[in-house]
Amino acid sequence: MKPFTTLHGLVAPLDRANVDTDAIIPKQFLKSIKRSGFGPNAFDEWRYLDRGEPGMDCANRLLNPEFVLNQARYQGASVLLARENFGCGSSREHAPWALEDYGFRAIIAPSFADIFFNNCFKNGVLPIVLAAEVVDRLFKEAEATEGYRLAIDLAAESVTTPSGEVIHFEVDGERKHRLLNGLDDIALTLQYTEQIKAYELRRRQEAAWLFI
Repeated sequence: MKPFTTLHGLVAPLDRANVDTDAIIPKQFLKSIKRSGFGPNAFDEWRYLDRGEPGMDCANRLLNPEFVLNQARYQGASVLLARENFGCGSSREHAPWALEDYGFRAIIAPSFADIFFNNCFKNGVLPIVLAAEVVDRLFKEAEATEGYRLAIDLAAESVTTPSGEVIHFEVDGERKHRLLNGLDDIALTLQYTEQIKAYELRRRQEAAWLFI
């Protein structure tokens, strides 16, 4: 998992509430568990004018010109600005996989669905909860200013706007540590490799009959 420390990223405003995980990555793309390759199908039903299927070449598909992520000014965005209850619906971990593979490293919203929120931290994406009135102001600024960027500092738990305003957010200490150091569940376990090996050796000596 890629560590998250700081980010100075272009903002894309997705002005929709209750965006569910099936909208983020539709169910037909859940056949793979490789964690990669889902970016071209993120928001598939909103991005394209045809129905997407696994294995399709997205480069040749017709784009929906009305969808915000297809607008030229938001190409290369790494910060997604969203409304309340983002990531609701099913618990599919493919949703943060798709967003991270698309290029988003941070999502700012007034609230998130709990399972999606947890899955983001486990996959290198920082979900930031800010007050609804602050998010509304960021929407207005992002839509009014082409090239609108935010500077995010995880260690300082801050978001800085182009005008220099510093907005603070809160992150659980353990989640912060894991994200700063790029530790997913597997990497966290591997930190204790020597202790695990020692335990297995001891168990073989204490209860050899278990290993026959």
